[in-house]
Amino acid sequence: MTLLKVDPGGEAKETGKAAEIQLRPVRQYDSRHSSQWYRGTHMSFKRKFVAALPDRVYRPLKFRRVHGRLPRRTPTNLSEKINWRILNDRRALLAWTGDKLAMKEHASQCQGLRMPRTVWTGANLHELVGVALPAHWALKPNGSTGAVHRGGGDVSSADAATLVAVTDGWLDAADVTHRREWIYGQARRTFIVEEWIGSGEAPTDFRFFVFGGEPRFIQVDLGRFTDHRRAFYDTHWTPLPVRYGTEFPPAPPVPRPDRLEDMLRIASELGREFDFIRIDLYEVDGEVWFGEFSPYPASGLAVIEPRLYDELWGSWWELPARVAD
Repeated sequence: MTLLKVDPGGEAKETGKAAEIQLRPVRQYDSRHSSQWYRGTHMSFKRKFVAALPDRVYRPLKFRRVHGRLPRRTPTNLSEKINWRILNDRRALLAWTGDKLAMKEHASQCQGLRMPRTVWTGANLHELVGVALPAHWALKPNGSTGAVHRGGGDVSSADAATLVAVTDGWLDAADVTHRREWIYGQARRTFIVEEWIGSGEAPTDFRFFVFGGEPRFIQVDLGRFTDHRRAFYDTHWTPLPVRYGTEFPPAPPVPRPDRLEDMLRIASELGREFDFIRIDLYEVDGEVWFGEFSPYPASGLAVIEPRLYDELWGSWWELPARVAD
């Protein structure tokens, strides 16, 4: 089995055989060194204190750390409205959008959309031993975002033990704990293995921002697990001079996808019942593939520059009058 380790905030690296994967060591504090001991104890207390903060205190503070100010009481821009949704919107319409298996079920009836085949689901990765796996596959937590582990071929007992170590904490609902994102608390805590789309590097992500069923602009992500770069286009494929998440360098010009019109139709169909949603798609070998629904892009915690785009995009989103069923 060959593996590609991808940490949400780390760097992808081809590691060859599973036994050769190098895990990131955990730093140990030595009680003989008082400064190290104090720092470790202090950080532990800080984490516990922050974890105890109510969502309506924690989220505005996290917002201010990124944006330099608290969100306005009446949200107007996109970042503020995402933050508002995380805190307030508890409709059944959104409850399943943090569950990858549920997303695939909802999107499966869309005509002309390919769905990555789910090969296995379960909480015990040792159960993968003996499962016939494809030549290229992806292991993900069902109820989280950002964590992907790429593998190839069948899994041995030693491979499974390595996967357990690599995915430690993936089912711990970190999205709920660290970002207070409600939808992920509604998702089933399990792993999924699905076929890898294509056979090489991660395909280009086409992420459609859909407001009231209308796609308004597209975020394009290249080299997501290697040299991650990002660009934005309107629905006519005119480049937009904007950055969303300043840590991502601008991507070079991206050719207009051959299936752009089909992707726009699919994004509109999948987003029709939402006041706002991001629909992630891929175009591989002339076919459109499903990625995911994303109701909380960047958790509202990414700087949009120029700021006028944050305001413009927010003006397209009419928040719902009803927020619970």
